[in-house]
Amino acid sequence: WVLIDGVGDIGRGGGSGAGGEGGEEEEESVKRSLLDIAQMDACCSVASSGISGLMDPVQAGLACGSDTAHLSMFGYDPRKYYRGRGAFETMGAGLDMQPGDIAFKCNFAYLGKDGIVESRRADRNFENVGPILCDFLNGIAIPSFPQHSVAVKYATEHRCGLRVRGPSLSDNITGTDPLKDKLPLRRSCPLDSSEEAELTAKLVNSLSQAITEALQDHQINKDRVEQGKLPANAVLLRGCGARVKVPTFEEKHGMRSFMIAPTCLIRGLGMSLEMDIVDAPGATGDYHTDLQSKARTALATFKKKTPEYELGFVHVKAVDDAGHDKSAELKLKFLKKVDNMIGELAKGLAEIEQETGKPFVICVTGDHSTPVAYGDHSAEPVPFSIAPVKAVASKLRTAGGEGEIRQGGSKKRPFNDGGEEEEEEVLSDSVMRFDEVSCAQGWLGRFQGLQVMGIIQRFRQSLERVRRGGEEVKRKKTAEPR
Repeated sequence: WVLIDGVGDIGRGGGSGAGGEGGEEEEESVKRSLLDIAQMDACCSVASSGISGLMDPVQAGLACGSDTAHLSMFGYDPRKYYRGRGAFETMGAGLDMQPGDIAFKCNFAYLGKDGIVESRRADRNFENVGPILCDFLNGIAIPSFPQHSVAVKYATEHRCGLRVRGPSLSDNITGTDPLKDKLPLRRSCPLDSSEEAELTAKLVNSLSQAITEALQDHQINKDRVEQGKLPANAVLLRGCGARVKVPTFEEKHGMRSFMIAPTCLIRGLGMSLEMDIVDAPGATGDYHTDLQSKARTALATFKKKTPEYELGFVHVKAVDDAGHDKSAELKLKFLKKVDNMIGELAKGLAEIEQETGKPFVICVTGDHSTPVAYGDHSAEPVPFSIAPVKAVASKLRTAGGEGEIRQGGSKKRPFNDGGEEEEEEVLSDSVMRFDEVSCAQGWLGRFQGLQVMGIIQRFRQSLERVRRGGEEVKRKKTAEPR
């Protein structure tokens, strides 16, 4: 299961930066989303080899976050189980969470005069100084709250996880993030009338001020100002949360699973569900990530005999970053890189299937749309395709190029390993391309994220039945007298 964070987009509203060069070509590009323009051979092979649809990760009309989207797609209703993203980010960064702890997903930000947050992201290229500033803030004292301790751990880019431990804490409070640039730093407020919520809001406001005062005179920020860079003189405390209490992924779905996700938010969510976390060398969860390493690591993990995994989940973040940065060029670049990774995965899984006889299914989708025109999450549904790996790999091996895959054609596929083409009954609709408009025409229609695991499991079971039926037909043909 490959999850492309922020994969969805919208038809571009002007300009030809995504590929049009003027005239009719430019006018046509305005009507197409970046996903439609991108060269996505492998993703289109998945769409043309199986069934597709459009998914609302949580519900139609909701511009959801990655945390609630993933919870929903993993089969856990966020309306029931969601307790804020802070615990996910913090656990993913490497801090443990105990009952009673609260945690925040944090941004290093630039706080200007009069308490205005001039930039919610001090700098995406923060991997050199971020860990230093996190170590500096780790253990910072909270004025008037001597019974409480603070732990800070660097995550990625401008982000970190922050945990508060101590008595009488509540996660039912607001954070300090104004959510938009050029707005005042917010004060935390209780969301209920409990003493715990009121105490925690006061603690958070005291902590926020203490962090700003500590960062203001740090040498790193003095150097950044001299270099003409924004100082990281504040930390936005976002998404206060406690660890979710839910059945494990294996308990809920009966499938042993692993996750490859350097992004701390997603990694921590997987840890909360007790999915096995697998590290891919060089995978960073940002623009510097090694996507091919994720493919190699996933394949190596599936090859292991113990434990024997039934589901692998690979998360890719950089496409979403490009959407937030409003860069069509970067989004197209990373869509292509992701597509190359998916191609390697499909071919490698097909080889494992041939060696072991164990059939594999590949699913490709996103967790939300992040259009470059908006620079933020939007409510548009995302494309979803699922197909037998053997069919996808066969199409990639035999395709004459991108045009053959993307411009339509026969849905007949060679399943046998010899030179003779043999039609085998498969679950397949008429969709030929992996994009928003094409997938809308698929058999799955439009559905919610909570239905994803059911779709994956039913498709897998149906494929098993089809293959068993095909083997029975072949056996009978072999047994017939010539």
